[in-house]
Amino acid sequence: MKQEFTHTELAHILTSITEAKQMSELLQDFLTPQELEDLVLRWEIIKLLHKGLPQREIAKELGVAIGTVSRGARELKYGHNGFVQLLKTLDEKADQ
Repeated sequence: MKQEFTHTELAHILTSITEAKQMSELLQDFLTPQELEDLVLRWEIIKLLHKGLPQREIAKELGVAIGTVSRGARELKYGHNGFVQLLKTLDEKADQ
């Protein structure tokens, strides 16, 4: 019998973890070192875009192609709203 692993199931697993160390260990188990590095880079791009830095400046600063930064910008503008919601939550916590 084939078990279907869904996005929703993964979301429930990830949201059930409250300790940073446990999350870090799980991510290291789920992802290759390169995939984890790519996620960290993508998050850095999103944060810099959110701060209002120009795409070309971000690409130069991080040593990535402009297309990589543009993809992040498209996700912020047209994505599933996950980045926007997370950034809003983090901004609210920073203001407290």
